[in-house]
Amino acid sequence: MFIRQISVFLENHPGTLREMTELLGKGGVDLLALSIADTQSFGIVRMIIHSNQIDLAMQLLKDNGYIARINHVICAAVPDRPLGLAGLLAVIEDAGLSVEYMYSSLRKGKNGSAYMILRLNDGQKAAQVFALKDVAMLSQEDVDNL
Repeated sequence: MFIRQISVFLENHPGTLREMTELLGKGGVDLLALSIADTQSFGIVRMIIHSNQIDLAMQLLKDNGYIARINHVICAAVPDRPLGLAGLLAVIEDAGLSVEYMYSSLRKGKNGSAYMILRLNDGQKAAQVFALKDVAMLSQEDVDNL
């Protein structure tokens, strides 16, 4: 069970993140989750938005000179309490998987959950393990309803 994520490459200069988010916001794109990782010369912004806004966001980004792509990640619900995330990470570790990157949703989860966006070294295996271990994963439709 995967959801779509947009990754955008940004130059590492003051104002570039604001400019990109302003462009999307003025275009009506609502950010559900956002992460940025940077190096000295560039950054990678990863974001989750509603699926009906993905084409619009990609067009806005490309029309304005951004390099962007869509990839697939897992959105898992974890208890929003101490050790909630540690439990998910234990499931990942016990399955012999590793986290390539992870970030949290900007939206509050239902039933005392937090939503973690994960890219793992083997997404297919992770989805199978999560299903066996009763780790709740959000579908694209679930994310669209946030």
